[in-house]
Amino acid sequence: MGILTSLFGFIIIMNIILGISIVFLERKNPPSTWAWLMVLLFIPILGFALYLVFGRSLYRKRIFTWDRKTWVEFKKNVKDQMEVFHNYQFRFNNPEMQEYSDIVYLHLRNDEAVFTQDNDIQIFTDGKEKFESLIADLERAEDHIHLQYYILRNDELGQRIARTLIKKAKQGVEVRLLYDDMGSRSLSKKFLQKLRKEGVQIEAFFPSTFFKINLEINYRNHRKLAIIDGKIGYIGGFNIGDEYLGKKKKFGYWRDTHLRVKGHAVNSMQTRFVLDWNHASRQDILYDERYYNALSSGNVGMQIVSSGPDSELEQIKYGYIKMILSAKEYIYIQTPYFIPDDSLLDALRIAAFSGVKVRLMIPNKPDHPFVYWATLSYSGELLTAGAEVYIYQNGFLHAKTIVVDGKIASVGTANIDVRSFQLNFEANAFIYDQEISKQLVDAFNHDIKLSTQMTEKLYSKRTIGIRFKESISRLISPVL
Repeated sequence: MGILTSLFGFIIIMNIILGISIVFLERKNPPSTWAWLMVLLFIPILGFALYLVFGRSLYRKRIFTWDRKTWVEFKKNVKDQMEVFHNYQFRFNNPEMQEYSDIVYLHLRNDEAVFTQDNDIQIFTDGKEKFESLIADLERAEDHIHLQYYILRNDELGQRIARTLIKKAKQGVEVRLLYDDMGSRSLSKKFLQKLRKEGVQIEAFFPSTFFKINLEINYRNHRKLAIIDGKIGYIGGFNIGDEYLGKKKKFGYWRDTHLRVKGHAVNSMQTRFVLDWNHASRQDILYDERYYNALSSGNVGMQIVSSGPDSELEQIKYGYIKMILSAKEYIYIQTPYFIPDDSLLDALRIAAFSGVKVRLMIPNKPDHPFVYWATLSYSGELLTAGAEVYIYQNGFLHAKTIVVDGKIASVGTANIDVRSFQLNFEANAFIYDQEISKQLVDAFNHDIKLSTQMTEKLYSKRTIGIRFKESISRLISPVL
């Protein structure tokens, strides 16, 4: 009994110390702080273990390291562009984008996201079309293939991708495949061993170590990138799995958004992959000009912006808010998870109250129940500000897109929730171009025809059961 009493006393003392560190050292946002303090108060022993896994901050750690040559080249490009902005000498190829120079500067300063203006973009909203294009580009690879996905499955699509990678590796192409250990936890050792045996270099991000224990399990690399020969890049929401082709009855048709990019923005995508790979692998990718082989291919302006728990800044969220506050006519948002913090929710409210047409589209079914009910709750709150909310009915909506005034847009991996802004490693393309924005608006309007509109009247008729689920889910949303 004495041992148990001493152990319990030790746990209580550790809880108090942990609570103090959360308040004074971690400097979390108030809702998250209160949520963790409540967990420690009501379940002191389990809460202590949960915090060690899900609550620790990473931003004091140096996650990504550079080899000197890559660092010098990258920093030079950032420095040169910053100087041009400081001297008010920067010129947009498209004069109409001049009004968004402050957004470009925001990303350049906070994330060192170089702005390029010579890109060509192809938009995919269908998984079959996206993967047919990707596999065709993989087949044409001559020098290297770099793939990074949050989810990689050993199913029909995963096997097809694997066969293509093995084929190219046997032809002498450098093939690297990076996956997230948590997102791809169903992968078998046999599948991975076969890839390695056939010459594919493959690594896991934040892998489990001792007895499958993973203290970084809460910090997921949610990025989806593909770079072929340094000339072609892919970025967006599709992972590698049959459900993304609409082959799973649970979800039905999978509606997502992905981009195929040619132009110097591919260099930024390559740098992002190299940094993530070098963290996960003992075989670092060192600077080589052949990895940065991008060619001018169009006239679309864009920046590749990354964010993650290794930084105190929330770079992608800042970009979202800045876009919202720049709107004069409309804001169209598609997201599977809508759990905004106060800053982003207030920005949308202000836009709606100012006469800007705010349209939000969310899915009609959950892939994570608590997240779904929290999304419904926050969506209902937007209705009171005059926003329009649409429920996509043609399967599952997984797209992460924002379009403002038909001029600027963002497409990538970041959802509108605390996890994407603070806990996940994410990557988004911020696009400054009327034609691409128009294509995304057209896709949104097409999806409206496959959706039902949620009105204040309909929302007020929610059952007691749904209201209860919303309340509980919203309460714990800071730690979802």
